[in-house]
Amino acid sequence: MTGGNNIIKIIFFGDIVGKPGRYAVRDFLETSRDYDFVIANVENASHGFGLTEKNYNEFKTYGIHCMTCGNHIWDKRDIYTYIDSADCLIRPINYPKGTKGAGSRIFETPKGKVGVINVLGRVFMNIVDSQWEIAAREIERIKEITPVVIIDFHAEATAEKICFGKYCESLGVSAFFGTHTHVQTADEAIINGKMAYITDAGFCGAADGVIGMDYANSLNRFLTAIPERYEVAKGNITQINAVEVDIDALTGCAVNIKRINFSKSNIEEEKVSEKED
Repeated sequence: MTGGNNIIKIIFFGDIVGKPGRYAVRDFLETSRDYDFVIANVENASHGFGLTEKNYNEFKTYGIHCMTCGNHIWDKRDIYTYIDSADCLIRPINYPKGTKGAGSRIFETPKGKVGVINVLGRVFMNIVDSQWEIAAREIERIKEITPVVIIDFHAEATAEKICFGKYCESLGVSAFFGTHTHVQTADEAIINGKMAYITDAGFCGAADGVIGMDYANSLNRFLTAIPERYEVAKGNITQINAVEVDIDALTGCAVNIKRINFSKSNIEEEKVSEKED
């Protein structure tokens, strides 16, 4: 592994959208440098909405250690049959008590334990429990086990993300990644020399569409105001939006953050005419 003995090298992929996003992340991990811990938001991974068990298992073979999600995680029926046994997947912790799945997990890495919490915002989003006290309790619990705590905050409003990010930094979080809008922000920073932060990590998928979805479908919805089924965009360019973070395993403090944003031409595009799975 690269880096010092105490430095955990982490990469976080923004929302993976459909087959183009899955293949882009797969190809990136096949050719990239080693990471100690790989996280990806996967709530849009299966045809743009939800996560099938098949795709969950595929992600594990890519080398993704932790999968986070958001409001779309329930869109595929089979999620209810496997989420309780999916030890690499977490769903937002502030869903009501009794919801299937786990809202946080602690993972082993070559450099030490890493705690990850998934949280859902409430502004312009589904009605869920307030995240403030729930997150505070979970951060405190995890920090009794490891100083390294990472949060994926899946939320719409920028102000809510910034405010909640600052709140999490005050509680000793190591890294805070915003997700959901699929548009990567250019505000990556290490707050107070301790917590790596970005308002939104962006998305991985077809760059030709509208946040990963087909342009024609998106346009029709805006022009007619009539609901129309979204289809995942398929084109000749895919993009990777991700964030690299280095965290000191002993202190839990972030020491480096780097935003990844690049597009590439697809080679044969994995038979783009093939039916999306």
